[in-house]
Amino acid sequence: MAKDDTGRLHVTVKSGGKRKLSSKLWLERQLNDPYVAQAKRDGLRSRAAYKLIEIDDKYHFLKQGISVVDLGAAPGGWSQVAAKRIGRANGKGKIVAIDLLEMPEVPGVEFAQLDFLADGAPEKLIAVMGTRADVVMSDMAANTTGHRKTDQLRIIGLVESAAAFACDVLNPGGTFLAKVFQSGAEGELLAQLKRDFATVRHVKPASSRADSSERYVLATGFRGAAK
Repeated sequence: MAKDDTGRLHVTVKSGGKRKLSSKLWLERQLNDPYVAQAKRDGLRSRAAYKLIEIDDKYHFLKQGISVVDLGAAPGGWSQVAAKRIGRANGKGKIVAIDLLEMPEVPGVEFAQLDFLADGAPEKLIAVMGTRADVVMSDMAANTTGHRKTDQLRIIGLVESAAAFACDVLNPGGTFLAKVFQSGAEGELLAQLKRDFATVRHVKPASSRADSSERYVLATGFRGAAK
Protein backbone atom coordinates (compact mmCIF):
# COMPACT_ATOMS: atom_id res chain seq x y z
CA MET A 1 0.00 0.00 0.00
CA ALA A 2 1.06 3.57 -0.70
CA LYS A 3 -0.45 6.99 -0.04
CA ASP A 4 -2.23 8.89 -2.81
CA ASP A 5 -2.14 12.65 -3.42
CA THR A 6 -4.67 13.25 -0.63
CA GLY A 7 -2.62 11.33 1.93
CA ARG A 8 -4.98 8.33 2.00
CA LEU A 9 -3.57 4.83 1.81
CA HIS A 10 -3.93 3.43 -1.71
CA VAL A 11 -4.47 -0.31 -2.15
CA THR A 12 -2.88 -1.92 -5.19
CA VAL A 13 -4.28 -5.24 -6.41
CA LYS A 14 -1.78 -7.70 -7.84
CA SER A 15 -2.41 -8.87 -11.38
CA GLY A 16 -1.74 -12.30 -12.75
CA GLY A 17 -3.48 -15.64 -12.46
CA LYS A 18 -7.02 -15.74 -13.80
CA ARG A 19 -7.83 -12.14 -12.91
CA LYS A 20 -8.33 -9.96 -16.01
CA LEU A 21 -6.95 -6.43 -16.12
CA SER A 22 -10.49 -4.98 -16.18
CA SER A 23 -11.36 -6.96 -13.03
CA LYS A 24 -8.14 -5.85 -11.35
CA LEU A 25 -8.84 -2.20 -12.11
CA TRP A 26 -12.48 -2.46 -10.94
CA LEU A 27 -11.45 -4.14 -7.66
CA GLU A 28 -8.69 -1.60 -7.09
CA ARG A 29 -11.12 1.27 -7.69
CA GLN A 30 -13.65 -0.22 -5.27
CA LEU A 31 -11.05 -0.75 -2.54
CA ASN A 32 -9.83 2.84 -2.85
CA ASP A 33 -13.20 4.55 -3.25
CA PRO A 34 -14.07 6.57 -0.11
CA TYR A 35 -17.79 6.37 -0.91
CA VAL A 36 -17.66 2.56 -0.95
CA ALA A 37 -16.04 2.60 2.50
CA GLN A 38 -18.54 5.20 3.76
CA ALA A 39 -21.49 3.14 2.49
CA LYS A 40 -20.28 0.16 4.54
CA ARG A 41 -19.98 2.35 7.64
CA ASP A 42 -23.44 3.86 7.11
CA GLY A 43 -25.13 0.51 6.43
CA LEU A 44 -26.03 1.47 2.86
CA ARG A 45 -26.08 -1.13 0.12
CA SER A 46 -24.27 0.89 -2.53
CA ARG A 47 -22.15 4.01 -3.02
CA ALA A 48 -24.91 5.17 -5.40
CA ALA A 49 -26.98 6.06 -2.33
CA TYR A 50 -24.87 9.20 -1.88
CA LYS A 51 -25.76 10.40 -5.37
CA LEU A 52 -29.45 10.36 -4.47
CA ILE A 53 -28.72 12.02 -1.11
CA GLU A 54 -26.82 14.84 -2.84
CA ILE A 55 -29.47 15.39 -5.51
CA ASP A 56 -32.33 15.42 -3.00
CA ASP A 57 -30.42 17.68 -0.60
CA LYS A 58 -30.33 20.24 -3.42
CA TYR A 59 -33.77 19.80 -5.01
CA HIS A 60 -35.92 18.39 -2.14
CA PHE A 61 -38.29 16.12 -4.05
CA LEU A 62 -38.32 13.23 -1.54
CA LYS A 63 -40.88 14.73 0.80
CA GLN A 64 -42.52 13.13 3.83
CA GLY A 65 -45.56 11.04 3.00
CA ILE A 66 -45.18 10.79 -0.78
CA SER A 67 -45.27 7.68 -2.97
CA VAL A 68 -42.07 6.58 -4.75
CA VAL A 69 -41.13 4.02 -7.40
CA ASP A 70 -37.50 2.86 -7.64
CA LEU A 71 -36.90 1.28 -11.07
CA GLY A 72 -34.07 -1.26 -11.36
CA ALA A 73 -33.73 -0.98 -7.60
CA ALA A 74 -31.23 -3.77 -6.77
CA PRO A 75 -29.16 -3.79 -4.61
CA GLY A 76 -31.41 -1.26 -2.86
CA GLY A 77 -29.25 1.75 -1.93
CA TRP A 78 -31.64 4.29 -3.45
CA SER A 79 -34.65 2.59 -1.85
CA GLN A 80 -32.96 2.82 1.56
CA VAL A 81 -32.45 6.57 1.18
CA ALA A 82 -35.96 7.21 -0.16
CA ALA A 83 -37.63 5.13 2.57
CA LYS A 84 -35.91 7.22 5.25
CA ARG A 85 -36.67 10.55 3.62
CA ILE A 86 -40.37 9.95 2.99
CA GLY A 87 -40.89 8.77 6.58
CA ARG A 88 -41.50 5.06 6.18
CA ALA A 89 -40.15 4.38 9.70
CA ASN A 90 -43.13 6.39 11.00
CA GLY A 91 -45.61 4.74 8.65
CA LYS A 92 -45.66 7.63 6.20
CA GLY A 93 -45.56 7.41 2.42
CA LYS A 94 -45.18 4.41 0.16
CA ILE A 95 -42.24 3.05 -1.83
CA VAL A 96 -42.17 0.17 -4.30
CA ALA A 97 -38.85 -1.13 -5.60
CA ILE A 98 -38.95 -2.85 -9.00
CA ASP A 99 -36.29 -5.11 -10.47
CA LEU A 100 -35.95 -8.18 -12.67
CA LEU A 101 -33.60 -9.61 -10.02
CA GLU A 102 -34.63 -10.56 -6.52
CA MET A 103 -33.54 -8.07 -3.88
CA PRO A 104 -33.05 -8.61 -0.14
CA GLU A 105 -35.75 -6.90 1.89
CA VAL A 106 -35.36 -3.22 2.73
CA PRO A 107 -37.35 -2.09 5.80
CA GLY A 108 -40.37 -0.06 4.76
CA VAL A 109 -39.99 -0.91 1.08
CA GLU A 110 -42.34 -3.13 -0.92
CA PHE A 111 -40.58 -5.14 -3.63
CA ALA A 112 -42.09 -6.18 -6.97
CA GLN A 113 -40.12 -8.54 -9.21
CA LEU A 114 -41.36 -7.08 -12.46
CA ASP A 115 -40.24 -6.13 -15.96
CA PHE A 116 -41.34 -2.49 -16.23
CA LEU A 117 -41.11 -2.79 -20.04
CA ALA A 118 -43.76 -5.53 -20.15
CA ASP A 119 -47.31 -4.84 -21.33
CA GLY A 120 -49.52 -3.95 -18.40
CA ALA A 121 -46.59 -3.13 -16.09
CA PRO A 122 -47.85 0.40 -15.23
CA GLU A 123 -51.26 -0.96 -14.26
CA LYS A 124 -49.65 -3.69 -12.14
CA LEU A 125 -47.48 -1.13 -10.38
CA ILE A 126 -50.42 1.15 -9.59
CA ALA A 127 -52.33 -1.87 -8.25
CA VAL A 128 -49.40 -2.82 -6.00
CA MET A 129 -49.02 0.76 -4.74
CA GLY A 130 -52.73 1.41 -4.39
CA THR A 131 -52.06 4.89 -5.76
CA ARG A 132 -50.12 6.75 -8.43
CA ALA A 133 -46.53 7.77 -7.76
CA ASP A 134 -45.17 11.19 -6.87
CA VAL A 135 -41.60 10.25 -7.79
CA VAL A 136 -40.21 7.70 -10.26
CA MET A 137 -36.44 7.31 -10.00
CA SER A 138 -33.97 5.10 -11.84
CA ASP A 139 -30.28 4.42 -11.39
CA MET A 140 -30.35 1.75 -14.10
CA ALA A 141 -27.76 1.45 -16.84
CA ALA A 142 -28.13 -0.69 -19.96
CA ASN A 143 -25.75 -3.59 -20.51
CA THR A 144 -22.84 -2.40 -22.65
CA THR A 145 -21.23 -4.02 -25.69
CA GLY A 146 -18.07 -1.93 -25.91
CA HIS A 147 -19.27 -0.34 -29.16
CA ARG A 148 -19.76 3.32 -28.24
CA LYS A 149 -22.62 4.26 -30.57
CA THR A 150 -24.54 1.05 -29.85
CA ASP A 151 -24.10 1.56 -26.11
CA GLN A 152 -25.27 5.18 -26.29
CA LEU A 153 -28.43 4.14 -28.12
CA ARG A 154 -29.10 1.37 -25.58
CA ILE A 155 -28.62 3.74 -22.66
CA ILE A 156 -30.87 6.44 -24.10
CA GLY A 157 -33.46 3.86 -25.15
CA LEU A 158 -33.65 2.53 -21.61
CA VAL A 159 -34.11 6.01 -20.15
CA GLU A 160 -36.77 6.87 -22.75
CA SER A 161 -38.65 3.70 -21.75
CA ALA A 162 -38.32 4.59 -18.07
CA ALA A 163 -39.63 8.10 -18.80
CA ALA A 164 -42.62 6.66 -20.70
CA PHE A 165 -43.33 4.34 -17.76
CA ALA A 166 -43.09 7.31 -15.38
CA CYS A 167 -45.65 9.24 -17.43
CA ASP A 168 -48.04 6.29 -17.11
CA VAL A 169 -47.81 6.12 -13.31
CA LEU A 170 -47.04 9.65 -12.03
CA ASN A 171 -49.42 12.05 -10.38
CA PRO A 172 -49.61 15.54 -11.91
CA GLY A 173 -46.74 17.60 -10.49
CA GLY A 174 -44.60 14.47 -10.08
CA THR A 175 -40.84 14.01 -10.51
CA PHE A 176 -38.70 11.75 -12.72
CA LEU A 177 -34.99 11.17 -11.99
CA ALA A 178 -32.80 8.91 -14.14
CA LYS A 179 -29.17 8.17 -14.89
CA VAL A 180 -27.92 9.09 -18.35
CA PHE A 181 -24.46 9.39 -19.88
CA GLN A 182 -23.21 12.52 -21.59
CA SER A 183 -23.45 12.02 -25.33
CA GLY A 184 -24.89 13.55 -28.44
CA ALA A 185 -27.86 11.17 -28.47
CA GLU A 186 -30.07 12.82 -25.84
CA GLY A 187 -31.97 15.30 -28.02
CA GLU A 188 -35.13 13.25 -28.45
CA LEU A 189 -35.17 12.25 -24.77
CA LEU A 190 -34.87 15.85 -23.61
CA ALA A 191 -37.56 16.98 -26.06
CA GLN A 192 -39.88 14.26 -24.71
CA LEU A 193 -39.22 15.29 -21.10
CA LYS A 194 -39.71 19.00 -21.84
CA ARG A 195 -43.10 18.20 -23.34
CA ASP A 196 -44.18 16.25 -20.29
CA PHE A 197 -42.52 18.16 -17.41
CA ALA A 198 -42.33 21.83 -16.44
CA THR A 199 -38.59 21.80 -15.65
CA VAL A 200 -35.80 19.53 -16.95
CA ARG A 201 -32.18 19.80 -15.78
CA HIS A 202 -28.96 17.80 -15.75
CA VAL A 203 -27.27 17.08 -12.43
CA LYS A 204 -23.75 15.73 -11.74
CA PRO A 205 -23.41 14.91 -8.01
CA ALA A 206 -19.95 15.09 -6.45
CA SER A 207 -20.16 11.39 -5.53
CA SER A 208 -20.41 10.48 -9.21
CA ARG A 209 -16.90 9.47 -10.27
CA ALA A 210 -15.05 12.37 -11.87
CA ASP A 211 -13.74 10.20 -14.73
CA SER A 212 -17.26 9.02 -15.63
CA SER A 213 -19.57 10.60 -18.23
CA GLU A 214 -22.45 9.64 -15.92
CA ARG A 215 -24.93 12.32 -14.97
CA TYR A 216 -28.60 12.47 -14.05
CA VAL A 217 -31.62 14.06 -15.67
CA LEU A 218 -34.14 15.50 -13.22
CA ALA A 219 -37.58 16.35 -14.55
CA THR A 220 -40.05 18.04 -12.20
CA GLY A 221 -43.62 19.28 -12.49
CA PHE A 222 -45.22 16.46 -14.48
CA ARG A 223 -47.95 18.00 -16.60
CA GLY A 224 -50.22 14.97 -16.42
CA ALA A 225 -51.00 12.19 -18.86
CA ALA A 226 -52.46 13.28 -22.19
CA LYS A 227 -56.22 12.73 -22.40
